[in-house]
Amino acid sequence: MPKTAYIYVPAPSKKNLEIGLDCGLWGWKSATLDRATGRPDVQSLEVGDYLVLAHIGPQARVPAGGWANAILKRVIVTQITQSYFRDSTQVWPDDTYPERIGIDLLADEANVTGATLGDQAAEALRLSANKQGAALVYPGAAALAEFVTELPTTDEGEQQQLPHEPGAVTHAGADSALVEVLVRREQSKLRKKMLDGADTFTCALCGRHLPVRFIRAAHIKRRSQASREERLQLSNIMPACLLGCDELFEHGYIYVTETGHVAVSGKAGEHLALKEAADQLAGKSVGGYSEHRAPYFAWHRNNVVQ
Repeated sequence: MPKTAYIYVPAPSKKNLEIGLDCGLWGWKSATLDRATGRPDVQSLEVGDYLVLAHIGPQARVPAGGWANAILKRVIVTQITQSYFRDSTQVWPDDTYPERIGIDLLADEANVTGATLGDQAAEALRLSANKQGAALVYPGAAALAEFVTELPTTDEGEQQQLPHEPGAVTHAGADSALVEVLVRREQSKLRKKMLDGADTFTCALCGRHLPVRFIRAAHIKRRSQASREERLQLSNIMPACLLGCDELFEHGYIYVTETGHVAVSGKAGEHLALKEAADQLAGKSVGGYSEHRAPYFAWHRNNVVQ
């Protein structure tokens, strides 16, 4: 069964928060984990467990349940990619924070209320604020799942099925559906930004102009391999249609050349129907190809096609 840990991050630590998210790391001073069960709690976290970070909230010196109606400026949901380890390499400018875990950002929500968080999460974050950022660890992810269901939906793209992406974080007992919902929210936000209110859009690979329900905001460099910054860059996103282009590209049957044209890989020869579908796209000029997208297409050629 996965576990969920809650950590409060105060206002002065905003820079450290951004650095940690960019680097996929969270760390503590040893003195923080020396208190009570701080270190064993962090050491109990495994790959696939969840870590919820909250940034900037109300006064923490209030009675139990005092954050039930609180408003937190940011609530960030991450999944653990590396269990507890020690490392003295300087990452944050103000201190070493040598006791660390690896994290992967799944969701970043603004102005979240205590009611949306749920009683357990709101109280855990209040306690963490009173314990200098110690992690409050609970078994299961039911409270997190409740929080996710309380978040407002974004747009119709959230309902799309996500493609399987090799290399994603796994956990023997993790609720993979929860991860998919969180990743889908991120994809939906990117899709909404890409479409910019349009009712129809053009697939970058085949050039067909289609209703937006047939267009996916596809990562060129796979999400599981991309940094936080790369995931959110529109230059790493292309409109790919659900009539075949998205899947052919995702699995490396087609790729984009250095000149910005679609080419067919040797993988397509594995099945006649796939080869026929891929051949129809060969030589087409890729919509939106640019010097900013070129490095992401190069990554796809070198890591998915090869």
